Amino acid sequence: MTVKNAFSGVLRRVRLAFARMNTVAACARGENYVDSGVKILIAVVIGALLLGGLYALFGDTIIPTVTKKVEEMFEFKG
Repeated sequence: MTVKNAFSGVLRRVRLAFARMNTVAACARGENYVDSGVKILIAVVIGALLLGGLYALFGDTIIPTVTKKVEEMFEFKG
């Protein structure tokens, strides 16, 4: 094996490695990870706000009204 053949073999492997790197860099399969993460984060925040609103609504408005109606039913003297 001569030095020229060894150098051309190394050069061929380097070109192949660069071609593979360009192929991987041009691949767009993983570009939406950040977008998906942001969408999930927004969904979690909106869900938490909705649950907090429902909890406040039930605690302040609905539960006292239902409790009052049930107590009135049991106090009925007919």
